[in-house]
This record gives sequence, C-alpha cells and structure tokens, in this order.
Amino acid sequence: MSQDASTGPAAPTPDRATAALADAVREIERHVAAGGWDGPVRVFALVGTARALEAEPDLAGQLPAQVVAAAAKDPHHLTSVEQEGLPDAPALEDLLGSLTWPPTVDGAAVVVERVVLPPSAEEGMPSDPDEALAYLMGHPERQDVRLAVAVLRDGPAWCAVRSRAHDADAAVAGGPDVVPGLVEAVRATFE
Repeated sequence: MSQDASTGPAAPTPDRATAALADAVREIERHVAAGGWDGPVRVFALVGTARALEAEPDLAGQLPAQVVAAAAKDPHHLTSVEQEGLPDAPALEDLLGSLTWPPTVDGAAVVVERVVLPPSAEEGMPSDPDEALAYLMGHPERQDVRLAVAVLRDGPAWCAVRSRAHDADAAVAGGPDVVPGLVEAVRATFE
C-alpha cells in the first residue's frame, strides 16, 4: 500500500500510464462509494480517452469538459465505461472467466466488496459452508472492505481498498499489487 510522505518513505513515482490507471481506479472507487455499501460486483471497461475522441469526435460533446481537457494534456488519460447487463454467475471468478474485451478496450476494472478476518481468526472457521458464513458474519474482528482493481491490457495494474470502518476518501489505500489474486483474475480477461 502506498504511504503518505508525511508518515513514511515516499512510494516510487509510477510511470505515466500507471499513474493514469491509478487515477481511473480512484475515480471508479469514489463513484461506487457514493452509492454506499452492500452493492453488487461492478465491472468497467477502460478506454484511452484521447484515442476514443479521435475515433469519435462527437464524443467530446458527451463527456465533461474537464475530461476532454485532461485527455488533451495527457495521452494516457482513461475513461471508464460501466458494463451493464452482466451475465449471472455463481461466483466472481465465474463472472470474470466469462468476460472478453474487444481490441478498443485498453483495460478493465472490477469493484467488489469482501469480508476479511485476521489470519488468527480463520483457524477457528467451521468447514460447513453455512456455519462458516455465520462465523464470518458474526466475528468481532471482521472487516468489510471494498476492492477496486484494474489492469491495462499491456500490463500495469492498480488497486484501491476502502474499509467500512474507515469510510473516507482520504483513508483509501492503493498500490499496484495490493490484491494480487484479483489482479491476475482481471488480467486473465484479456487472454
């Protein structure tokens, strides 16, 4: 997770493409956070804004002026497009396994909420799925988190994590490899 320069060593400065991806992930996470907690999985396509504007000039009239201006200044700027009508899937892995992207999509992002426990609490989890769910939901050390994970087709990744216990934009942690398993699952949608 990245650290604020005032609380520890400064995180290395990412390349411009990764910085643009991090900006897009933060924007997506804030957008989803505005809807509150206990939401469904959400999936977003990421497209290079400048390239999209070049291909469809009329798009400039549909985007906010600040987005068009940002794309003019930064060729790496990304626009997110929420994917609606996702197929029903019993698990996140199944949903991600069913996704494919056309060549015009430069990246993808997924936002999902999870319950996490400290490793010490997992030792007492029952093996029965119904009992395990009750144990998880009732555990005093449980933490509800929202994970926003995105990858670009050509490799860079960025993650944002918001805790329900510290639900503020300033408390969202981020980094390229915070949720490695989910990064790889999103990356696999481009294979």
